[in-house]
Amino acid sequence: MATFHHHHLNVDLRQIFHRLTIASSLTILCFSLVYLLTGCCESELTENAEIKAPAHKFLVSGSGWPYERNRTSIVKDVTTAVGEGEFNGRPSSGKDLTATRRLPQALIIGVKKGGTRALLEFLRLHPDVRAVGSEPHFFDRHYARGIDWYRSMMPKALDGQIVMEKTPRYFVTYETPARVHAMSQDVKLIVVVRDPVSRAISDYTQIISKTPNIAPFESLAFKNCTTGQIDSLWSPLWIGLYAQHLEHWLSWFPKTQIHLVSGERLISDPAGELGKVQDFLGLQKIVTDKHFYFNKTKGFPCLKKPEGSSKPHCLGKTKGRTHASINPEAIQRLRVFYKSHNQRFYQMVGQDFGWQ
Repeated sequence: MATFHHHHLNVDLRQIFHRLTIASSLTILCFSLVYLLTGCCESELTENAEIKAPAHKFLVSGSGWPYERNRTSIVKDVTTAVGEGEFNGRPSSGKDLTATRRLPQALIIGVKKGGTRALLEFLRLHPDVRAVGSEPHFFDRHYARGIDWYRSMMPKALDGQIVMEKTPRYFVTYETPARVHAMSQDVKLIVVVRDPVSRAISDYTQIISKTPNIAPFESLAFKNCTTGQIDSLWSPLWIGLYAQHLEHWLSWFPKTQIHLVSGERLISDPAGELGKVQDFLGLQKIVTDKHFYFNKTKGFPCLKKPEGSSKPHCLGKTKGRTHASINPEAIQRLRVFYKSHNQRFYQMVGQDFGWQ
């Protein structure tokens, strides 16, 4: 009887020990699973924190734009994201990195042969300027095509970039101010002006390059060469009546929205004139004298060679070319003719351009 009781006790102890072993194993397994799970989560959080850290670390206060010491790498990354050719530098705000086509906020409206192409090319150096390369001629020739067509002509731009175009004929086309005003009452207007006599000769030089058999300058500029009566309706001379054209624009836009650029100073001091234009457009002064050098052969400023290029960038062969030879007496008569018109223009704009 005692032997049976002892055997039964041994069996019970083995069963209890077996159950304790199983319970301990389960407990260890549970602790292991909890440790692994919490460890993975902590690791994932640490990785996420490491990925996001640079954006917070290099964030410019209030701008929303991650800034690194090597800004070129940022520009390349965003260019790739937006699309090659659709990004012209860093955006002013990081709120929206989607490039869209918008109507222009600024227009270079004149004048022909005043230096508008040079101004546009110089402005395109600025990362916050997106400009049309060709002249759309929307408000003077293609207005019937509609505003959607005009918008489709604009380059894509990011939020904070200024979209602009230049068409010099706008300044002298009577219908244009009202049409521009209908598009935007807040658009900023830029006019490049130049000595009207020099401008007329430059205009004629361009004309004879396209139509060599045209009549001499003197016979076109004067109704009667003997009396010296001037044909002010001849286009090269009519464009130079700046006060007349500006007066019409001022009936639609205030002076504060019209900025005048000196064509002469754009050649002698391009950085100075560009500084004023950048101020007018509300842009940071990024285009400075370090971007230019004077080409003695062309007698015109050129852009220093861009990074990765072996040659500097000058305007086309038609820019800075030699003017046609004009009778000095005819030039003097034109200066006398324009004197009163120039004085009126100076009074209107509150600036003396010093034309003879």
